[in-house]
Amino acid sequence: KVNVGDWAIAIGNPFGLDRTFTVGVVSAIGRKDVDFLGGSHIQTDASINPGNSGGPLINIYGQVIGINRMIYSKSGGYMGIGFAIPMNTARSILDQLKTHKKIKRGFIGVSIVQFTEEYAKELGLSSSKGAFIGEVLRESPAEKAGMKVGDVILEIEGKDIKTYKDLLKIVGETAINKRLKFTVWRNRSKMNLYVTVAERP
Repeated sequence: KVNVGDWAIAIGNPFGLDRTFTVGVVSAIGRKDVDFLGGSHIQTDASINPGNSGGPLINIYGQVIGINRMIYSKSGGYMGIGFAIPMNTARSILDQLKTHKKIKRGFIGVSIVQFTEEYAKELGLSSSKGAFIGEVLRESPAEKAGMKVGDVILEIEGKDIKTYKDLLKIVGETAINKRLKFTVWRNRSKMNLYVTVAERP
């Protein structure tokens, strides 16, 4: 329920100054290009500095909306851009740690390749939204479900897949052995495949 413009309060120990409290707003949500992992982040302009990491980012109602993680900086200090892990992501990780004593990431066994507007039109699609399957691993959950090279994943459980990052997020955060409904584009029409998520090797 976090929205751009909401008040954001960061608590932590920047530069060793414990119990520091800074206020700003949520600058953006769903930032996915801040590191090589591609995870979603909350961006805030509440002052976050080295030492804030691990502290809570809360709203004006005292609810924790994220965990402060890192900053964008050319100097090593605050430049108005900080990032927090969304609370829902942190909660799912906590549940896994409680259950498995480690973090298990979902896996279906496909590789994604670049999908252009021109090729999308050749396949009969109006845009290049989706994840284009370039490889299906042998004996993988995707192969067992009938997924093929050339399929374009359009939806998972009714949620639009705009880019491969949406696919990675949904599958990666899905509980192991849970079955997901994939809507794919094949032979100029939609079809549903049911894939049981496995643990990432």
